[in-house]
Amino acid sequence: MLFLLSIGTGLIIASYKVARRKSTKNVALGDSRRHDNMLLRFSKSFFPVFAFVFVLRAFVVEPFRIPSGSMIPTLLIGDFILVNKYEYGIKSPIFNSQLIEIGRPEYGDVVVFRYPLDPSTPFIKRVIGLPGDSIRIDNKHVYVNDNEVVWRDEKTYIGNHSAARHTGAKVHREIAGKNSHEVLISPNHYAVDGDFNVPPDHYFVLGDNRDNSRDSRFWGFVPKENLMGKAFYIWFNWDGGPNFARAGLRIK
Repeated sequence: MLFLLSIGTGLIIASYKVARRKSTKNVALGDSRRHDNMLLRFSKSFFPVFAFVFVLRAFVVEPFRIPSGSMIPTLLIGDFILVNKYEYGIKSPIFNSQLIEIGRPEYGDVVVFRYPLDPSTPFIKRVIGLPGDSIRIDNKHVYVNDNEVVWRDEKTYIGNHSAARHTGAKVHREIAGKNSHEVLISPNHYAVDGDFNVPPDHYFVLGDNRDNSRDSRFWGFVPKENLMGKAFYIWFNWDGGPNFARAGLRIK
C-alpha cells in the first residue's frame, strides 16, 4: 500500500510538471482546475511522507504486533516490536530478491519471516538450526549436531492477562551458541520429538513456548529468501489495556 501511494503521488506530481511545460495557454481557473490543484497540493504534501515511510519499512526497520503466545515468555500477546530489516541483507521490496548480503542468522536469533506455507503471513520464531545442521528433539530436549542445547535454572511461570493460562509451566534458561534465552516448558504436555536435517539456505526455528508453538517441527524449514529481519525491541504492549512495563525491552 505504501509503495502504491508513493508511486501514485509521485506520478501525479510528475504529470503536472510535464503538462505545465507543454502548456502554452492560460486557462481560466474552473472547478476542475481547482480540484486538480487540490490533488497536486495533496500529492506534494504527502509524497515525501509516503516515500520516507516506505523506504524506512522496506530497508531499515518495520513494526509488528505479536498476535499469539508461541514466543512466551520472551514475547507476549499484544507486544509491539521493531524488526531490523537490514540485519540479514538488503532485499528488493517488490521481488523479495537479495540485493546485498550483510549478515546471516545466528543461533538464538529471534527472526520474522514469511510463513513457508503462506508467504503473505509473517511469523516470528527463534533460530535453533543453521544450514547443514542435524537437529534431534528427544523428550523436549534439543540436540544440535549431537550437542545438547543446555537448560539452566528453573522457575515457575506466572502469567497475566492472555498468558495467565500458562501459569504453572516451567521456565528454563536455554543456551544456544553465544546466546541465552528463556523457554517455557509444560511438563504435562506431550512431547513432539523427531530428527531433522537442515537443507542448505534453510533454517530450523522453534517457538520459545515449546509446547504451544507451530514451528519447524510441524511445517518444516524456513528458506533464506523468506527471512524478513531480526526482532530487537519491544516498544509497547496492549493486551486488554496498556502495559508500559514492557516498553523499552530489548529482545534476547
